[in-house]
Amino acid sequence: MNIITVSREFGSGGRELGKRVADLLGYDYYDSEIISAIAQNSGLDPEYVETTLDNHGWQYFPISFGGTMHSVNYIDASRIEMLVQQKKVIEQIAALGKNCVIIGRNADAILKEYKPFSIFVCADREAKIARCRARAREDEKLTDRELVRKMKEIDKARARTRDFLTGSEWGKCDSYHLTVNTSDWDIKALAAAVCAFAEKWFESNA
Repeated sequence: MNIITVSREFGSGGRELGKRVADLLGYDYYDSEIISAIAQNSGLDPEYVETTLDNHGWQYFPISFGGTMHSVNYIDASRIEMLVQQKKVIEQIAALGKNCVIIGRNADAILKEYKPFSIFVCADREAKIARCRARAREDEKLTDRELVRKMKEIDKARARTRDFLTGSEWGKCDSYHLTVNTSDWDIKALAAAVCAFAEKWFESNA
């Protein structure tokens, strides 16, 4: 079984890259499916689950405890429960024993024992702004400054979530097998290169 995990900066195109890699390799793909599974297990609305997991209430989290239980005092219990449910769903996906690509959710750390091929996707600010604009709703009228602030807030939340769950640093290059800068790439062309790299990595680590 081969597992590829994709962590990414907001606006970098990591989700698209992961989907294209999954399609090219014929792997199962998990992204919003994880949210749907958590919602079904908990009986909650999927949109609420996604918002809660993505925000985490970190604006109320005064200090990082590196994953110790002392931090529970600073985080709403419902968010903790969703993080636990998310971990269970990701472990259940791995237990299926099928080749797959998993987007985000700290799957690389959660599934460490399965030795996944972990990718971190980044891009420069201008490329991320352009990508966000290309995919924005028509009624979304954020300025560049507002977009950059949104990117930083989301990435900061991802970093704190990883620190809380694993005690490790989000985006640190030596935490991943491959770091990809999508700034000057067409994602479709890049996906083929990433597939070739991943296949060689799995061969050498079989």
